[in-house]
Amino acid sequence: MNQKAFVAVIVGALMAGSSGVFIKYLDIPATSISFIRTAIPTLILGLWMMWKSIPFFRGNYRVMLSASILNSVRMYLFFTAYIYTSIGNAVIISYTWPIFVTILSVIFLKEVVSKREIMLLVMAFVGIIIVYANKPLTFENRDFIGMTAALGMAAVYATTVILFKKESQNYSRWELIFYQNFASAFIFLPFILINQPLPTSFDITIAGSHAIFLGIIGFSFFFYGLRRLKASTASMIAYIEIISALCFSVFWMKEELTANMIAGGVLIVISTMLLRKKEPNKEVSITAD
Repeated sequence: MNQKAFVAVIVGALMAGSSGVFIKYLDIPATSISFIRTAIPTLILGLWMMWKSIPFFRGNYRVMLSASILNSVRMYLFFTAYIYTSIGNAVIISYTWPIFVTILSVIFLKEVVSKREIMLLVMAFVGIIIVYANKPLTFENRDFIGMTAALGMAAVYATTVILFKKESQNYSRWELIFYQNFASAFIFLPFILINQPLPTSFDITIAGSHAIFLGIIGFSFFFYGLRRLKASTASMIAYIEIISALCFSVFWMKEELTANMIAGGVLIVISTMLLRKKEPNKEVSITAD
């Protein structure tokens, strides 16, 4: 396994786990957050592309724009899930996305996924369930809407990962991030004008910092790794985001550290570390058409 790519996905996932810290300090609607989160990377990287004389629409740009539009849908479903159901429900269901990626990568990217990798994927997912086992899983009307949104988000996000992986050899990671945010910046633009309350300078500073820290820097690590690893492998490694989120919740937000968190976290870490090691006497076959 490419060690630099492995570490890059780890770093990106650890950075992604900090999202809750930023969101916690914001008091504006989700659609306003989404606009700031996507507009800043679009603007910064758009200016970078102009400076580098890189055409905005080159290569298989229709696929990239489709992935960008799907990412807008993902963000909407993500916020809907957390609004309508509990955090436990939303996290467990939304983190089925690596499972979707594994299935789609076999079908569309012709990646070879071993039984060992599947078992490690299951181990990591079981770890997430253990972490949130003390949060009741319910199926009331609001919960059903939220959980359906979380499942939809997982499927949509997995699709975008596959699309970006498929085109990752044709674009730099900075271009991939530009396309990832491009459509959302325009789709969420009207909301920043009509939503109440309007963002304060503090809101813009926090949301803007999140956009740069995660939207640009964090995803640059993820796309670096995605380009050099199988999509299924990169998605499995990304489960380490849960560990990061737990650490931020305990040490930054002063939430209680439970035995469930420790046990589930250990499973996720072990599965990630074992994934780093190649299977004995087997070569990994990767095809990315």
